[in-house]
Amino acid sequence: MRLIRALIAMCVGLVVLLAAALFLLPTQRIATLAAQQFEAATGRTLEFGGDVTPSFYPVIGATAQNVSIGNPDWAGAGPMLDAGEMDIGLNLAALIRGDIEISRVVIQNPRLHLIRDREGRANWDFTRAGTPTDAVPTEARARNVSLAEARIIGGTARIEDAQSGRELRLSGLDATLRMPALTGPAELRAAGRMNGQPFEVSATTDNAERFLSGAVTQVMLDTTAAGASITFAGRIGLEALALEGQLAANIPALRPLMQLVGEVGGDLDAAYLPLGLNGQVTRTADGRLFAREAQFRAGGIRLSGAADLAPGSERPRLTGQFTGDVLDLRAASGASAGETATSEGWSRAPIDASALGALDADISITLNGLRTDLTTLGRTRLGLTIDRARAVVDLREVALFGGQLGGEFVMNNRSGLSVGGNLRFRGVELLPLLTEMAEYRRLQGQANLDLQFLGVGNSLHAIMQSLRGDGRIDFSQGEIIGFDLAGMLRNLDMSYMGERNRTVYDRITGTFAISDGVLRNSDLRLEASSFSVTGEGAVGLGARNLDYRVVPAAVRGDDTFRVPLMITGPWSEPRFRLDLEALAREQMRAEQERLEEIAREEARRLEERARSQVEQRLERELGVTRDEGESVQDTIRRGVEQEIGNRLQRLLGGGN
Repeated sequence: MRLIRALIAMCVGLVVLLAAALFLLPTQRIATLAAQQFEAATGRTLEFGGDVTPSFYPVIGATAQNVSIGNPDWAGAGPMLDAGEMDIGLNLAALIRGDIEISRVVIQNPRLHLIRDREGRANWDFTRAGTPTDAVPTEARARNVSLAEARIIGGTARIEDAQSGRELRLSGLDATLRMPALTGPAELRAAGRMNGQPFEVSATTDNAERFLSGAVTQVMLDTTAAGASITFAGRIGLEALALEGQLAANIPALRPLMQLVGEVGGDLDAAYLPLGLNGQVTRTADGRLFAREAQFRAGGIRLSGAADLAPGSERPRLTGQFTGDVLDLRAASGASAGETATSEGWSRAPIDASALGALDADISITLNGLRTDLTTLGRTRLGLTIDRARAVVDLREVALFGGQLGGEFVMNNRSGLSVGGNLRFRGVELLPLLTEMAEYRRLQGQANLDLQFLGVGNSLHAIMQSLRGDGRIDFSQGEIIGFDLAGMLRNLDMSYMGERNRTVYDRITGTFAISDGVLRNSDLRLEASSFSVTGEGAVGLGARNLDYRVVPAAVRGDDTFRVPLMITGPWSEPRFRLDLEALAREQMRAEQERLEEIAREEARRLEERARSQVEQRLERELGVTRDEGESVQDTIRRGVEQEIGNRLQRLLGGGN
């Protein structure tokens, strides 16, 4: 860094001048010569507002009061650096040999003002036009330059960067630099507060000159800042802020760290803290970050894999492939899924989805399991895409209670939070699924389910109240726990209820539609060995209640007996009652059908009796007998024809 090299040049120039004219010139004249030497090397003014006091053998040096270094013209008025006192000492014996061994540099209460404008000009860049960038006083080109110790005591700094819009403020800065040789190792230790947050830094490099010039150099760094701890071992190039090496970071809270570096925000749900990273990290000159063979931690989340983070005009973009064991995404309080709902309904706690807007992402994740506030998943393969605060989870392979879950789940926080999805359940065990998701323990069996849904709101309560969508169900080989429908039908007795009672079914099918948090169905069909059930009604997904009517049909003797049953009330304690009005209507309909059948039978008997009487009278009066299968009309016609024939014969004198 050119600022440090310029300060070394100033120290060397000042002390050499003191050595050359210790007994010949007054100290003020010596100070003036040192200032002229510094300005010739850097193009900046150097002023001594107080006394300059020399020191003697074996360490030759000087103590200067009220030292200041000026700014370039474009940086405005005021000094870049001013210090209450600067104490400098050189090894006289080494100086006689031609080497420069700085025994000490102590700067008391310095105030530093660093500026970078929109064009990228920096007031700490001491390069002058037409002057080589590595220009230093002749004395600095000696065979060996070393710095036994340089200290800053009680320093403050203000750093303004117009390009990034950041402003950093340092206070209480205490720092120590040791550099046995300019071309050898160096060690820096510093502590203070930046933007109100405490920090401590310990850094070493194997080549101070390369590091200060901005070239890529081997560095070891150990930092604690704003409660976070960061260690790094690898290579760093200050010129382009490039690095490559092994990084270990632990961040208990993100907001203080963001404040330290001059950024706002960083509020993160406690469930995802602390943050941690351990792995091989690379940062390129254009600001891209790469992590390989890395371990990532966010609260209870543990993942390993590789990730790339690229800067963007609005948000950074993260791509990566991760694997993990069982991932726990439950709330920070450790609440189980059941605590998402209480006896009063779904949780009204606000859902903070602001993290969706922090970055864009395209991530693949493979897990041995996944725990959420709603349910627990087995082996899981997911694809996660985030674009402008809209996240889409592609469920490529999800093991769920003995079956599989597929489809996609969407969470959108662009203009208020909404959640939706297109889900497919195949062969899922219903009892553990409904127990975890809704504390509903009354349905057992295997489920095939197709579901499309959308909900809007900033709490689970609001989302469930606004749900809309549609789907279909196909449950096989299970039980409805809490009542024995077959027993109720056989005995017309509603006492067949309680945890020990079961309604065994072979299959349940139906379709449904969801609107405003209410699921409605009109074609439910349950098939069992001794009865069947049809049903229609509403299930309050938001209100967690039931208003449903089922019509069981059972065979009793030669008759099919139907008993309408109403299921109402909350999910936790549903009420069952016979639909007596419907049952009365059913009995009236059956009685009406019976009476109509009796009337039809009586009409048939009367018709047969009348027909028999007509036939007997015809036989008497016409003297004919009705042949089998012959109609009455044909018999009458035959009798009339026979009577007419007989009379004609008598008229003509033939016969009797």
